[in-house]
Amino acid sequence: MDPEKLFQIANMAALIAWLAIASFPRSRLITGLAAQIVVPCLLAIAYIAIVIRFFDPSGFANFSTLSGLASLQGGPWLLLAGWLHYLAFDLFVGTWEVRTARSEGLPHLAILPSLVLTFMLGPAGLLLFVLTRIALRRRLAASDGL
Repeated sequence: MDPEKLFQIANMAALIAWLAIASFPRSRLITGLAAQIVVPCLLAIAYIAIVIRFFDPSGFANFSTLSGLASLQGGPWLLLAGWLHYLAFDLFVGTWEVRTARSEGLPHLAILPSLVLTFMLGPAGLLLFVLTRIALRRRLAASDGL
């Protein structure tokens, strides 16, 4: 399989998982198994296989500086590995957001913006979720005190 085809397959798998957690946040099968474990682990398997096959260990020293990192010549396969890394971790974080919101009784509609942002810009979505969670918990605590 060529890297472009694997890229398309991985993107489609991640997109389906994201749509599933956004559409069915109460499904433990989706948020507890499929989107949080199965899909990220399949992406991780592909990532590990690519790294084993294409990563040059002599490039490890290049991780110590930004210019060294930029100089790594990995071609499309290592670029794909980096993308799989993002897909797996962002999806894992997104399912954590859904499960945390569900367990804390936060409205799903309130966290949808953070899910979209986590899907598109990982850490920014995580930050939005944390801030939304704090704001909603304060509001819920204040309304319980009335």
